[in-house]
Parts: sequence; structure tokens; C-alpha cells
Amino acid sequence: MEKKSDSVVVVGAGIIGLCTAYSLLKAGRAVTIIDREGDSQTSCSYGNAGMVVPSHFIPLAAPGIIAKGLRWLANPEGPFYIRPRMSMDLVRWCRLFSQHATAKHVDASCELIRDLNLESRRLFTELAKDLEVELVEKGLLMLCNSEKTLHEEAEVAEMANRLGVGAEVCDAARLKELDKGIQMDVKGGVWFKDDCHMDPATMVTSLRAKVKAMGAEFMIGAEVSGLSKGSNGMVKLEGVDLPDDQEIVLACGAWSGELMKTMGHRMPMQAGKGYSLTMKNPRELPELCSILCEAKVAVTPMGGALRFGGTMEICGNDLSVNPRRVHGIVKSVSHYFPNFQESDFAGIEPWAGLRPCSPDGLPYIGRVAGSANLTVASGHSMMGLSMGPVTGQVVAEILTSNTPPLDIRKLDPLRFN
Repeated sequence: MEKKSDSVVVVGAGIIGLCTAYSLLKAGRAVTIIDREGDSQTSCSYGNAGMVVPSHFIPLAAPGIIAKGLRWLANPEGPFYIRPRMSMDLVRWCRLFSQHATAKHVDASCELIRDLNLESRRLFTELAKDLEVELVEKGLLMLCNSEKTLHEEAEVAEMANRLGVGAEVCDAARLKELDKGIQMDVKGGVWFKDDCHMDPATMVTSLRAKVKAMGAEFMIGAEVSGLSKGSNGMVKLEGVDLPDDQEIVLACGAWSGELMKTMGHRMPMQAGKGYSLTMKNPRELPELCSILCEAKVAVTPMGGALRFGGTMEICGNDLSVNPRRVHGIVKSVSHYFPNFQESDFAGIEPWAGLRPCSPDGLPYIGRVAGSANLTVASGHSMMGLSMGPVTGQVVAEILTSNTPPLDIRKLDPLRFN
């Protein structure tokens, strides 16, 4: 078999690709990053909620989510939507999702997700210091409008504490003690003490500058059109002019599945579109990030600004904005924070990003069987930012010692092939 060089090509310049490049550069590898857009604002990492969430140890495919999703489908302003279209890939993804939305799958997955998130949380502390980026380590509040939801979140908190993820069930008075910066109208909530948040745009921009200073080369405006494999098992990137003997890391988010198909592999992936609106001068500014549970809206203070993000639209790789879904985010805010009004959002341009969603709610991380030089790092759904550093570390370990620091067999990129 042809000998590989020590250089690595990372396809994708979002948080996963940049964290992978950072870890590889620290390990002494030469890195080239293929950046199709050349603008970090198009990355799904740029405009998201900026949360690092050890609290999110339950995969997206979980019991009860299908029933909730069907109810949300009937609401044009609801937090979930599947655009009807003739697509066998979508049909297959939905079937696989349904098969994995079980308690058995949650039990088999939650410890691995916990380990990934806790290690990533630790690495974020180091990364923030290295980049001189503010990491706010005050936790996350899950805010509940109803007693039913509070009971459900209390059950998750109990599970979290069993898994070693700190959680406290709070009444309204306790929530006020934790965050005096904002008036709340809620039944109660859960404080996840290990979570933290940041401005993701600052993180991505700073990390991009850092890896460039460390020696990474950027191919701006280049686009990989496909993958092909030679008789020696070496994968080649089509559409770009690069040597054929390099390691390749596929970290291009929602587009990763389509590239794998060009080589005959099935790696089911659907893009889950989300929106955010950033209020530059909010009438109140909380100190902690939060999730408005019934509305499925994330709220994050970023400096003096306040970001609201939400929705999950399964609609292909389409970044167009659906005003009804955006309005669903806007009108939900005052149900939890009564001093806010819909008019506060007037003139704010919504941002849209595509989350790469696997059908079992677990990312795709690892070498591709049968290929001598291809590794995948994608499919993180809503936890791309949260799992960025640990994914980069895992990939670097795979490429330098061939032994990842965690047992990642459940994340095999070809597990549905």
C-alpha cells in the first residue's frame, strides 16, 4: 500500500474542522483546510446558541420525541418541521430515527455522550485561555412553563446526577437567586451546573486565526465535488488539486453524507435548519444561558447582546428563512420573560444554519473501513460547538497513534452502510 504523508487535509472550516486542525497542529502534523465559502458567517457554528452542554447526554432519537414531533408538525410556528419531498434518503432517515427512538438506545448511548461532552467541556476551558476568549462558566437553566414539563425535566436531572452531571431542580424563587438579571414567569426549572456558554462567532474567528498562525494553510473557495478510491485503498478528493498521499478528514457538516455517497457509502444525514436572532440592546440581560423548554428556544447572553435560537427544520441543504418559524421563536419569549415584547425583535435579521443530523442522534467519528486515509468527523446535530474540541482531539489521536482516547465504536461512520 502506498505510504501516506504526514500532512492532513481537513474538508470544512466550521468548529469541527477548526478544532480538528488545532489538535493536529499541536500534534505536529501539517494541515490544509478546504474552506468552500471563505466566510465563517456561513458556518453553522457562527450564529448558534454558543452553549457547551454536558447536560445534553440524551440523544436526539429518544422515547416520546416522535409523538411530540407529530404534534409540532401541525403548528406552522412550531419548533419542528419536515418539508415534504420525494426523497428516499429522507424516508430511510426517518425510518432509522424511529427505530432508535427507544429507551434501550438512550441507555446504550448516554454514557458515551456524557463522556464526550465532559471531556469537551474540560478542553474548552484550556482552549478559551489559549485563544483569550471569554467562557462563561455559570451553568444552564432549563425553564419550564408547566408542572408537567418541570416533572419531566426533574426526571432528566435525576438521571444526570446518577451519571455525574451536576443538576439541581429549582422552584421560581431559586431561579431568581441564580439569575437576578431577568424577570421570569415560570413554574420552575433545572440548573445544570457544568454547562457554560460563549460567543460562538468570537470563538470560531479566534480559532481560525490561531490555526493559521500555527501554520495551517487555507484553500479558500475550493469545493470538493466527490470522493474516489484507487486500487491501493487511498481516497482522492475530486475537484481540488492536492497530492493523493495525504490523510483526509471529512468535517463539512450537512454536506458530508452527500460526499460519502459519491464513493458508494451510505452515511445517513439530514440537515436540521435552525434560526437565531441577536438583540444588541435587550431590555434585560440574564447572566446565565437558558432553554425555554416547551418552546425549544435557547437564550444566550453574549457580552451586552442577547441571542434567541431555535427550530429544527428537516428541509434539505436549504438556508432560506421561513418567517413563520422565526415568528414562533419571537412570540414564545414573553411567555417566559414577561418584560419582553414582540416589537423588541423588529428589524433584527434572522440567521440560519444547517445542523448535520444522524438518525440515531450520535455523531459520525472515526476511520472509514476499507479506506486507507479517510476519517469522518460530522453528524453532531445540535452539539457541534459543544463537542468541537473533543472531536478534534479524538481525530488527532486516531491519526497519530491509531488509538482514540475514548471507545467510539458506536460512532462508526459506516454503522448504517
